[in-house]
Amino acid sequence: MQKTLKTDVVIEGIGLHSGCKSVLTIKPAHIDSGIKFVRKDLSENNEFPALYKFVVDTRNCTCLGNFDKQIVSTIEHIMASLYAFGIDNAVIEVNNPEVPIMDGSADVFCKILSEAETVDLPAKRKFLKIKKSIKFDDGKGNFVMLEPAESLQIHFEIDFPSKIVGHQEFDKVITKDEFVKNIAPARTFCEKYQVDYLKSIGLIKGGSLDNAVVLDGDKILNDGGFRMDNECVVHKALDCIGDMYTSGYRLLAKVTAFHSGHFHNNEVLKLVFADENNYEIVEE
Repeated sequence: MQKTLKTDVVIEGIGLHSGCKSVLTIKPAHIDSGIKFVRKDLSENNEFPALYKFVVDTRNCTCLGNFDKQIVSTIEHIMASLYAFGIDNAVIEVNNPEVPIMDGSADVFCKILSEAETVDLPAKRKFLKIKKSIKFDDGKGNFVMLEPAESLQIHFEIDFPSKIVGHQEFDKVITKDEFVKNIAPARTFCEKYQVDYLKSIGLIKGGSLDNAVVLDGDKILNDGGFRMDNECVVHKALDCIGDMYTSGYRLLAKVTAFHSGHFHNNEVLKLVFADENNYEIVEE
C-alpha cells in the first residue's frame, strides 16, 4: 500500500551554497499526492512538485523551479532516502532555497527516517514499469539507459584520470537494507580546484570537508579518507536513485549508466514520458 509519515519529521542543517541554516520539515500527505516541496519563506508561488518536468537546473545538483523563477535545490539525497523508506506521499517544507546538505550523503536523512513512524494509506502503490530500452547519450561517451526489469537495479561505472578514483563500478538491486547500509553513507565528491572556483564566485559558502570528499590530485583532503573503496561511484548511484524518483513513481527498470549525472538522469526521464509505448503504470 502507499505510505506516508505518521507525524512531522524535522531535519536541520546548512545550505551548501548560502551557508545559511536550513530547516526541513517532512509532513504527512494524502493518497496519490506524491512528493512536494514547499518554500515556507515565500508567501506565494511556493510549491514545487518533485517531478522531472519541474527540474530547471542540473549543474552539481538537481534543482526544482516554478514559473515565478523560484527554486529549491539539492533535492536528490532526501528524495533517494524517501524512496528507500517507501514514502510515496509527503510535503517537504523548507525555510530557504536549499535542502540542508548534512554530511554530503544520505546517511543522516536515513537515520532520522528510521526513527519515524509510517502509516499505510488506503490505495495501492504505483510503479513505473519500463517496457523497452530507452537511452540518453550526450554524444561525449556518457550515457544512462533504462531497460525492463522486475525491480530497480543499477549498474553504474565511472572512469576518472585521477589514480585515487580511477575506474569504479556499482552493481546492485536497490532495497531498503542495501541503501541504508551500503549506499546512503557515500558522500558527494569534488576536486579542490572546483571548490576554489565556486568559492571565488560566491558559491558553496556552506561547503567544507564536513560535507564533501575533496580530492587534490592523488590526495584526499578529508581525515580518514574514503568511507568505502568505491565511494565515488556509490554516490553517483545514490544521486541516480533520487533523480529517478522525480518520475513520480517507484521504478521497475535496470539502470545502466556510464559517467553520467543529474542532467542525464533528467533527460532520460523526459525520453521515457515522451512516448506512452515506453512504459506502463502498474499497481502491485
